[in-house]
Amino acid sequence: MNARTLLAVDPTLADFGKDPLWISIIKAVVIFIVLMLGVLFGVWFERKLISRMQNRYGPNRAGKFGLLQSVADGLKMGLKEDLMPRTVDKAIYFIAPVVLAVPAFLAFSVIPMGPMVSMFGVQTPLQLTDLPVAVLLVLAMASIGVYGIVLAGWGSRSPYSILGGLRASAQVVSYEIAMGLSFVGVFLFAGTLSTSEIVAAQAGGGVFTLGGLEIPMPSWYMILLIPSFLIYIVTMLGETNRVPFDLPEGEGELVGGFQTEYSNSLKFAVIMLAEYVNVFVVSAVSITLFMGGWRAPWPISMWDGANTGWWPLLWFFAKMVLVFGFFVWCRASLPRVRYDQLMALGWKILIPINLAWILLVATVRALQIDNVNRSLVLILAALVMIGCLGIWWRFDSVLQKRKEAKAALVEAEFEQLQAEPTAGGFPVPPLDLPHYHGVERKEVPSGSN
Repeated sequence: MNARTLLAVDPTLADFGKDPLWISIIKAVVIFIVLMLGVLFGVWFERKLISRMQNRYGPNRAGKFGLLQSVADGLKMGLKEDLMPRTVDKAIYFIAPVVLAVPAFLAFSVIPMGPMVSMFGVQTPLQLTDLPVAVLLVLAMASIGVYGIVLAGWGSRSPYSILGGLRASAQVVSYEIAMGLSFVGVFLFAGTLSTSEIVAAQAGGGVFTLGGLEIPMPSWYMILLIPSFLIYIVTMLGETNRVPFDLPEGEGELVGGFQTEYSNSLKFAVIMLAEYVNVFVVSAVSITLFMGGWRAPWPISMWDGANTGWWPLLWFFAKMVLVFGFFVWCRASLPRVRYDQLMALGWKILIPINLAWILLVATVRALQIDNVNRSLVLILAALVMIGCLGIWWRFDSVLQKRKEAKAALVEAEFEQLQAEPTAGGFPVPPLDLPHYHGVERKEVPSGSN
């Protein structure tokens, strides 16, 4: 497909806000229906795929291949008696699942699913809306969604639920920062925060000129910016509270976490619905920012009509299934990490690596700008890198000295206890009993006084 054809089908920010009201309503209703049906399919697909990984059959009774099992579960939870514990804060307890679910649906409104198409005679993009800061809207909706988890724990007035809500709030702070930083490299290369324009920026790879040498660059950012992509993959698992980062639920220590006091009824179904929709949102964001969006993968992209009409909708949902399969694979393969390991991974590993990677990406982008003093850019980047290494060395030296001092203290305490066993304050059995001196124990005949 030539460049003129690509530009003709790619929507831009100028193409949004012009749809008739009835077209926007149709788009919103279709997105809602697709997400609801996607949850039913996602539950069935997850149970089926995990069962195959564990050499089981999975759902195979309700409907062909067990496809109606999710429908049966949904009807059961919708028709079951909705219990409300006596001690809960009724208003907060009731509204928490809604606060958890609504932002997930709103975030999907800025996800591009296709190019310009004809819908009932109206030329419109396969996207509900777009903004100059659409990616920030997704991050904002993800941040608001965690309020639903916190409110669910707080309104339940249960220690297990409150601990789950607090874990979710601490977890989202650390992983939201790493997730936002993983987007910076995409913004630097795409030059925009609009989701539709980010997809358009991945239409074709560019050429990087360095010292007169032209280096071809891949089009998808998952290859070009692979550190950002890998960091986002980790953070999207933490953002959605999925295995191995499902600490807010933590059945082993928190019974059910923030949802402990929610019976298996309609409110519980809304919480599960929000979890799966959030998974779909972060999957769609990964596709949009790193996997070329709705564009066909190679070698399908060699077909001239692959990225026109309604075909891109198929490529988009095929990528969604693959990313969702990755979520299921992680759930079936990885154990739950400890909470201190989760927080250390976010603050001590992901964020520092992200900052160093952003510095490298910014340097490369600066070198690509015409009429820029490249020597000055390299010198400034080197100075910043040396400063970062100096700070890291300083902190590492301090931590190493603390570890050595702690080890020396433990060794001295151990030597003291060897020399004086009672120094530890614990009762020590006497060491002057007869058998310590080679005196054999006298056997007393049974039944004697």
